[in-house]
Amino acid sequence: MSIVITGATGQLGRLVVADLLAAGVPSGDITAVARSEAKAEDLAAAGVRVRVADYDEPGSFKPVIGQGDRVLLISGTDIGRRAEQHAAVIDAAKAAGAAQLAYTGVFGGPTADFLLAADHRATEQLILDSGLPYTFLRNGWYSDAPSFTADLPGILERGAIITSTTAGARIATAPRTDYAEAAARVLREDGHLGKAYELSGDAAWSFDEFADEVSRQSGRRIVHRAVTPAEHKATLVGAGLPEGFAEVLVDVDAAISRGSLAGTPGDLSRILGRPTTPIADSIAEALTRAEKK
Repeated sequence: MSIVITGATGQLGRLVVADLLAAGVPSGDITAVARSEAKAEDLAAAGVRVRVADYDEPGSFKPVIGQGDRVLLISGTDIGRRAEQHAAVIDAAKAAGAAQLAYTGVFGGPTADFLLAADHRATEQLILDSGLPYTFLRNGWYSDAPSFTADLPGILERGAIITSTTAGARIATAPRTDYAEAAARVLREDGHLGKAYELSGDAAWSFDEFADEVSRQSGRRIVHRAVTPAEHKATLVGAGLPEGFAEVLVDVDAAISRGSLAGTPGDLSRILGRPTTPIADSIAEALTRAEKK
């Protein structure tokens, strides 16, 4: 039996592998799937089994997954094509007789009402139709997402975090490290089959509160500047984002305004066995990184 991690060289995948190793899972029991061996040289050096496969090459996953394996399908990044790509992993897992297929979907699952969720809803249905033993990890937003603390240098330079959310809109985030730790636990522990976890931070915050906390910690005045969706999209496109992706991000802000990402059901903290990491801690960490550059 192996624990198979797709997208293992991505930001989330690497953290999951590191958490498995830190928890004492033998490196030889972990299979890291990457698009090339070069991307996973460090994982191979740590003793992790590396296999090459690509979401766009369905047959490439067949020799990767074995009977009784526990598989983490980390969602791809090609918005609009992901369900088709994920099917390659689902089909290979079913053919092999995998013992578990865990999938990193999106908060809200089948009720998520924003453009970015469409691929995730379709993938969950494919998994259900496959009959595989599943665990749905419906991840909320990352505190260290590009729009939040990952953009802290830009926020400090502009003196503002810019959104198209309505006044008072809230979002419950947790850092990528929390989500990765939860995924690693679900893969190495029993009792998670047939479960759909709604994963989010313990507390929802508003963008005004985010700006105030950055101001407090940095000593600079930061404000939340709300703009219209059209202005927001134009700003994102002007910053170099493709128009389609900019539209998706603006649509996410509309979902935040509707309260779709403010839920705090507590599933993440229960899996972790501890509180989720507060947004203030994520801001502090990002500021420290920024100061070191």
